[in-house]
Amino acid sequence: MEQYPSVLLSRATDELGKLPGVGPKTALRLALHLLKQPVASVDSFADAIVKMRHDIKHCKICHNISDTDICPICADDRRDRTTICVVENVQDVMAIENTQAYHGLYHVLGGIISPMDGIGPGDLEIDSLVQRVAAGGIDEVILALSSTMEGDTTNFYISRQLQPYHVKQTVIARGISVGNELEYTDEVTLGRSIVNRTPIKD
Repeated sequence: MEQYPSVLLSRATDELGKLPGVGPKTALRLALHLLKQPVASVDSFADAIVKMRHDIKHCKICHNISDTDICPICADDRRDRTTICVVENVQDVMAIENTQAYHGLYHVLGGIISPMDGIGPGDLEIDSLVQRVAAGGIDEVILALSSTMEGDTTNFYISRQLQPYHVKQTVIARGISVGNELEYTDEVTLGRSIVNRTPIKD
Protein backbone atom coordinates (compact mmCIF):
# COMPACT_ATOMS: atom_id res chain seq x y z
CA MET A 1 0.00 0.00 0.00
CA GLU A 2 1.33 3.43 -1.00
CA GLN A 3 2.62 5.55 1.89
CA TYR A 4 1.95 9.30 1.58
CA PRO A 5 3.79 12.05 3.46
CA SER A 6 0.54 14.04 3.59
CA VAL A 7 -3.05 13.12 4.35
CA LEU A 8 -4.16 15.90 1.99
CA LEU A 9 -2.07 14.44 -0.85
CA SER A 10 -3.48 10.99 -0.12
CA ARG A 11 -7.05 12.29 -0.23
CA ALA A 12 -6.47 14.19 -3.50
CA THR A 13 -4.87 11.10 -5.05
CA ASP A 14 -7.80 8.92 -3.96
CA GLU A 15 -10.28 11.35 -5.55
CA LEU A 16 -8.33 11.58 -8.82
CA GLY A 17 -8.11 7.80 -8.88
CA LYS A 18 -11.90 7.62 -9.11
CA LEU A 19 -11.77 9.06 -12.63
CA PRO A 20 -12.19 6.49 -15.44
CA GLY A 21 -8.91 5.14 -16.75
CA VAL A 22 -6.86 6.69 -13.94
CA GLY A 23 -4.91 4.20 -11.85
CA PRO A 24 -3.16 4.88 -8.52
CA LYS A 25 0.18 5.84 -10.07
CA THR A 26 -1.40 8.18 -12.61
CA ALA A 27 -3.55 9.71 -9.88
CA LEU A 28 -0.45 10.41 -7.77
CA ARG A 29 1.36 11.89 -10.77
CA LEU A 30 -1.62 14.20 -11.47
CA ALA A 31 -1.84 15.25 -7.81
CA LEU A 32 1.87 16.08 -7.69
CA HIS A 33 1.55 17.99 -10.95
CA LEU A 34 -1.25 20.11 -9.49
CA LEU A 35 0.83 20.67 -6.39
CA LYS A 36 3.54 22.26 -8.53
CA GLN A 37 1.15 24.68 -10.25
CA PRO A 38 0.42 28.23 -9.07
CA VAL A 39 -2.40 28.35 -6.52
CA ALA A 40 -4.48 30.57 -8.85
CA SER A 41 -4.25 27.98 -11.64
CA VAL A 42 -5.40 25.16 -9.36
CA ASP A 43 -8.20 27.33 -7.98
CA SER A 44 -9.36 28.05 -11.55
CA PHE A 45 -9.20 24.33 -12.40
CA ALA A 46 -11.19 23.35 -9.30
CA ASP A 47 -13.72 26.15 -9.83
CA ALA A 48 -14.39 25.02 -13.41
CA ILE A 49 -15.11 21.45 -12.23
CA VAL A 50 -17.38 22.59 -9.39
CA LYS A 51 -19.30 25.04 -11.58
CA MET A 52 -19.75 22.39 -14.27
CA ARG A 53 -21.21 19.91 -11.78
CA HIS A 54 -23.48 22.41 -10.04
CA ASP A 55 -24.63 24.64 -12.89
CA ILE A 56 -24.83 22.50 -16.02
CA LYS A 57 -28.38 21.59 -17.05
CA HIS A 58 -30.12 19.06 -19.27
CA CYS A 59 -32.16 20.51 -22.12
CA LYS A 60 -35.88 20.23 -21.35
CA ILE A 61 -36.55 19.21 -24.94
CA CYS A 62 -33.77 16.85 -26.09
CA HIS A 63 -31.91 16.11 -22.80
CA ASN A 64 -28.56 17.24 -24.20
CA ILE A 65 -26.35 19.06 -21.69
CA SER A 66 -26.61 22.83 -21.74
CA ASP A 67 -25.88 26.00 -19.80
CA THR A 68 -29.54 26.99 -20.21
CA ASP A 69 -32.92 25.25 -19.94
CA ILE A 70 -33.08 24.89 -23.74
CA CYS A 71 -29.85 23.85 -25.47
CA PRO A 72 -28.39 25.92 -28.35
CA ILE A 73 -29.32 23.25 -30.91
CA CYS A 74 -33.00 23.14 -29.94
CA ALA A 75 -33.07 26.95 -29.77
CA ASP A 76 -31.53 27.37 -33.25
CA ASP A 77 -34.26 28.26 -35.78
CA ARG A 78 -31.91 27.33 -38.63
CA ARG A 79 -32.03 23.63 -37.71
CA ASP A 80 -34.36 21.25 -39.55
CA ARG A 81 -37.12 20.90 -36.96
CA THR A 82 -38.85 18.05 -38.82
CA THR A 83 -36.06 15.54 -38.12
CA ILE A 84 -34.96 14.04 -34.80
CA CYS A 85 -31.75 12.04 -34.44
CA VAL A 86 -31.94 9.66 -31.48
CA VAL A 87 -28.62 8.99 -29.74
CA GLU A 88 -27.44 7.18 -26.64
CA ASN A 89 -25.48 9.95 -24.95
CA VAL A 90 -24.08 13.48 -25.11
CA GLN A 91 -20.80 12.25 -26.63
CA ASP A 92 -22.76 10.98 -29.63
CA VAL A 93 -24.32 14.41 -30.20
CA MET A 94 -20.84 15.92 -30.18
CA ALA A 95 -19.52 13.26 -32.57
CA ILE A 96 -22.35 13.77 -35.08
CA GLU A 97 -22.12 17.57 -34.85
CA ASN A 98 -18.41 17.34 -35.68
CA THR A 99 -19.27 15.64 -38.99
CA GLN A 100 -21.27 18.73 -40.08
CA ALA A 101 -23.41 16.28 -42.08
CA TYR A 102 -26.59 16.59 -40.00
CA HIS A 103 -28.67 19.72 -39.41
CA GLY A 104 -31.76 18.47 -37.59
CA LEU A 105 -32.59 18.10 -33.90
CA TYR A 106 -31.53 15.45 -31.38
CA HIS A 107 -32.96 13.32 -28.62
CA VAL A 108 -30.55 11.92 -26.00
CA LEU A 109 -31.80 8.69 -24.44
CA GLY A 110 -29.28 8.61 -21.61
CA GLY A 111 -28.29 5.02 -22.39
CA ILE A 112 -29.58 1.95 -24.21
CA ILE A 113 -31.70 -0.99 -23.14
CA SER A 114 -29.44 -3.52 -21.42
CA PRO A 115 -31.11 -6.17 -19.24
CA MET A 116 -27.69 -7.44 -18.13
CA ASP A 117 -26.98 -4.02 -16.63
CA GLY A 118 -30.50 -3.63 -15.26
CA ILE A 119 -31.39 -0.86 -17.74
CA GLY A 120 -34.93 -1.07 -19.09
CA PRO A 121 -37.03 1.26 -21.28
CA GLY A 122 -38.31 3.08 -18.20
CA ASP A 123 -34.77 4.13 -17.29
CA LEU A 124 -34.33 5.97 -20.60
CA GLU A 125 -35.84 9.08 -22.19
CA ILE A 126 -38.05 7.07 -24.53
CA ASP A 127 -41.45 8.32 -23.32
CA SER A 128 -40.39 11.93 -23.90
CA LEU A 129 -39.31 10.99 -27.43
CA VAL A 130 -42.72 9.47 -28.13
CA GLN A 131 -44.35 12.63 -26.77
CA ARG A 132 -42.28 14.81 -29.10
CA VAL A 133 -43.34 12.74 -32.10
CA ALA A 134 -46.97 12.57 -30.95
CA ALA A 135 -47.06 16.37 -30.73
CA GLY A 136 -46.66 16.50 -34.52
CA GLY A 137 -44.36 18.31 -36.91
CA ILE A 138 -41.81 15.48 -37.08
CA ASP A 139 -41.31 13.81 -40.48
CA GLU A 140 -38.39 11.53 -39.69
CA VAL A 141 -36.76 9.88 -36.67
CA ILE A 142 -33.18 8.70 -37.21
CA LEU A 143 -32.08 5.97 -34.81
CA ALA A 144 -28.34 6.57 -34.49
CA LEU A 145 -27.45 4.01 -31.83
CA SER A 146 -24.36 1.85 -31.56
CA SER A 147 -24.20 -1.26 -33.75
CA THR A 148 -24.43 -3.65 -30.81
CA MET A 149 -27.06 -6.13 -29.64
CA GLU A 150 -28.21 -3.60 -27.02
CA GLY A 151 -28.34 -0.84 -29.63
CA ASP A 152 -30.41 -2.99 -31.98
CA THR A 153 -32.75 -4.00 -29.14
CA THR A 154 -33.29 -0.32 -28.32
CA ASN A 155 -33.88 0.48 -32.00
CA PHE A 156 -36.53 -2.23 -32.19
CA TYR A 157 -38.28 -1.09 -29.01
CA ILE A 158 -38.38 2.56 -30.08
CA SER A 159 -39.56 1.62 -33.56
CA ARG A 160 -42.52 -0.24 -32.05
CA GLN A 161 -43.37 2.69 -29.79
CA LEU A 162 -43.37 5.13 -32.71
CA GLN A 163 -45.31 2.91 -35.14
CA PRO A 164 -48.77 4.37 -34.34
CA TYR A 165 -47.62 7.83 -35.44
CA HIS A 166 -46.65 6.80 -38.99
CA VAL A 167 -43.46 8.83 -38.97
CA LYS A 168 -40.57 7.82 -41.23
CA GLN A 169 -37.98 5.84 -39.25
CA THR A 170 -34.42 5.28 -40.40
CA VAL A 171 -31.21 3.82 -38.98
CA ILE A 172 -27.70 5.01 -39.75
CA ALA A 173 -25.97 3.04 -42.52
CA ARG A 174 -23.79 0.14 -41.43
CA GLY A 175 -20.57 1.80 -42.49
CA ILE A 176 -19.87 1.54 -38.78
CA SER A 177 -18.46 -1.83 -37.78
CA VAL A 178 -20.82 -4.05 -35.81
CA GLY A 179 -20.04 -3.78 -32.10
CA ASN A 180 -18.49 -0.32 -32.36
CA GLU A 181 -19.47 2.56 -30.11
CA LEU A 182 -20.66 5.62 -32.03
CA GLU A 183 -18.45 8.12 -30.22
CA TYR A 184 -15.25 6.29 -31.28
CA THR A 185 -16.14 6.21 -34.99
CA ASP A 186 -14.15 8.53 -37.24
CA GLU A 187 -16.01 11.62 -38.45
CA VAL A 188 -15.97 10.75 -42.16
CA THR A 189 -17.49 7.29 -41.62
CA LEU A 190 -20.02 8.64 -39.14
CA GLY A 191 -20.99 11.49 -41.48
CA ARG A 192 -21.54 9.09 -44.39
CA SER A 193 -23.57 6.80 -42.14
CA ILE A 194 -25.91 9.68 -41.28
CA VAL A 195 -26.27 10.81 -44.89
CA ASN A 196 -26.79 7.25 -46.19
CA ARG A 197 -29.25 6.18 -43.49
CA THR A 198 -31.73 3.44 -44.38
CA PRO A 199 -35.44 2.99 -43.61
CA ILE A 200 -36.47 0.62 -40.83
CA LYS A 201 -38.52 -2.27 -42.14
CA ASP A 202 -40.90 -4.37 -40.09
